[in-house]
Amino acid sequence: MVTLLAKLFIKDYRNTENPSVRGAYGILCSIVGIVLNLLLFAGKYLAGSLSGSLAIMADAFNNLSDAASSFVTLIGFRFAGRGPDTDHPFGHGRYEYISGLVVSFLILLMGIELGQSSIEKILQPEAMEGGWLTVLILLASIAVKFYMHLYNRRIGQKIDSAAMKATAMDSLSDSIATAVVLICTVIYLATDVNLDGWGGGLVALFIIYTGITSIRDTLSPLLGQAPDPEYVQKIETIVKAHPEILGIHDLVVHDYGPGHRLISLHGEVSGDGDIYVLHDVIDRIEQELHDKLGCEAVIHMDPIAANDEHVNAMREKVEELLARWDSRISLHDFRMVEGPTHTNLIFDAVVPQDLAATEEEAQKKIAQLIAQLGEQYRAVVKIDRFYVK
Repeated sequence: MVTLLAKLFIKDYRNTENPSVRGAYGILCSIVGIVLNLLLFAGKYLAGSLSGSLAIMADAFNNLSDAASSFVTLIGFRFAGRGPDTDHPFGHGRYEYISGLVVSFLILLMGIELGQSSIEKILQPEAMEGGWLTVLILLASIAVKFYMHLYNRRIGQKIDSAAMKATAMDSLSDSIATAVVLICTVIYLATDVNLDGWGGGLVALFIIYTGITSIRDTLSPLLGQAPDPEYVQKIETIVKAHPEILGIHDLVVHDYGPGHRLISLHGEVSGDGDIYVLHDVIDRIEQELHDKLGCEAVIHMDPIAANDEHVNAMREKVEELLARWDSRISLHDFRMVEGPTHTNLIFDAVVPQDLAATEEEAQKKIAQLIAQLGEQYRAVVKIDRFYVK
């Protein structure tokens, strides 16, 4: 159904790299979610009224909160689609992350409230009524919610949306939760054993778990998570495809929301090259990154002594020494400054975030390693950290 609606209402619907197409998908799925959740609320409210089941009634209001969550997501996509302005030069893409976080908190709040009601129902159970019409309504609800999980997950992956992925997880947990309610209802109809409060409690646990998971997943990009390794690989492939680039380092991906990324990196080039030619290469790489990945790129050009055999041999020795401490450490901007009494080995060492050493401790450790090359060698080292996985 969503695919058909996309073909009808979204122009150029296959081009999900286009921010306007991406936003249209988010708005469309949110509208479909609102309609389906309102229908589910009406059906379950009827079933809950007929049966007197707290679990079914709570599940109904959970769907009503899902409709509100879809509305929040719709507003999020709407605001995220606004272009840059004077106060927000990088656009408003993070509104989508914020809407996903709001949805996650609404899910968690509903789970907590349902848990409280379930405890009361366990302590003071009440008689239930109803029949197989209730069972049919619950079966239909499970099917609809699972369908919503499938299309939200598929579209969420297609447009890389944290908000829609959170909605997909919520829909899946709702399917499981409703299945629990269905089992309790069937047991009651068949045996008169009332597990309504316990069923509501299990539903509450599913909802709370989903809320916590969704909060974690949507909060991470707001805090500045490391970029996806596949995205980093695409950047490196594009940049290194140009033979003038001998290496890259200090790659940072600034995420201002899906479709709003700023990339900065250092590209190593031969110090013997023509500065004008190399500058033209850098400009072309920046444009290529923009065209293929839809990002703004800023590349700093780092000249290195690519053809100095003495410098290159010393660099290899230093790399071997660093690998003895931690094989993940890399270096860049390596230079040698020879003097009458000693030789400075000047470079930046890139250490992993989880290295058990402060910046000062790392500098001292590297200086000790360099001293193994001879007493005339001194380390002048700057410690860098990885900003990608």
